[in-house]
Parts: sequence; structure tokens; C-alpha cells
Amino acid sequence: MKFDAKKVKVGDTLRVLQPAPISRTTLALFAGASGDHNPIHIDIDFAQQAGMKDVFAQGMLSMAYLARALTQWVPQRRILSYGVRFATITQVGDRVQCSGKVVEKLIFWNRPCARIELIAAKRSGEVTLAGEALVALD
Repeated sequence: MKFDAKKVKVGDTLRVLQPAPISRTTLALFAGASGDHNPIHIDIDFAQQAGMKDVFAQGMLSMAYLARALTQWVPQRRILSYGVRFATITQVGDRVQCSGKVVEKLIFWNRPCARIELIAAKRSGEVTLAGEALVALD
């Protein structure tokens, strides 16, 4: 569905994004792309010494997936702000589902905008990231 700023209304939802399950390859590739080479995300021995069962996803990976869901709905140039709160760890094998919903239309700095509530959650429904974006509608 093509984005039409004039037709945005409270209650509109973004198309759900469901990337492939988190894999060790995904973690290694994201480490290279992001520069986040923290061994807790790619070295199982290090993760276990830190008290974890296994390596786990970088929080920014799920944030990137959530941003992809947002930019599949609205052109990037319209995003005025984007932020999240990290809620829980995403493990290897987890499948993250990203969704969003328009929760408010408002005027911000004399611009018509929409506030979008964003959620990344595991298949179980457990929220891994919760956030919001402010999108220009002019």
C-alpha cells in the first residue's frame, strides 16, 4: 500500500514485518555491519562465562527490523523522530514480529504529524522492544 499522508488516520496499522528467525549468521553479519563486536553476541564461550545460556541478538538488530517495518510504510524523509525501549533479550532461534499503529494525529512545530506506536515481539507475544515514531504528514 502506497503511503498517502492525507489519508492517514488514528488506528491505521503498518504491515507486519516478520524477518527470518535470529541465527548465529545474522548476529555475525549484523556485528560486521553495525560495528557492534561485543563478544556476548557472537562468542558462545564468552556468553556462557557471563552467565548466559547462549549468545543473543544485539538490541539494535531488533531496532533495525522495527525501523524497516516503519520505512516500508512511510518514506524515511518523513520520519521526524524514532526511539525505542529495550524490554527483553532476543535469543538465537527467536522470530521477531514488528508492528505499528497510528495512535495520534497532532501538530508539532506547526506541522501536521502522526505518532506511531511500534512493537517488536517474539512469537510468544513477549515484547522485546516498544517505541514510537513521529511522522510528518505535510
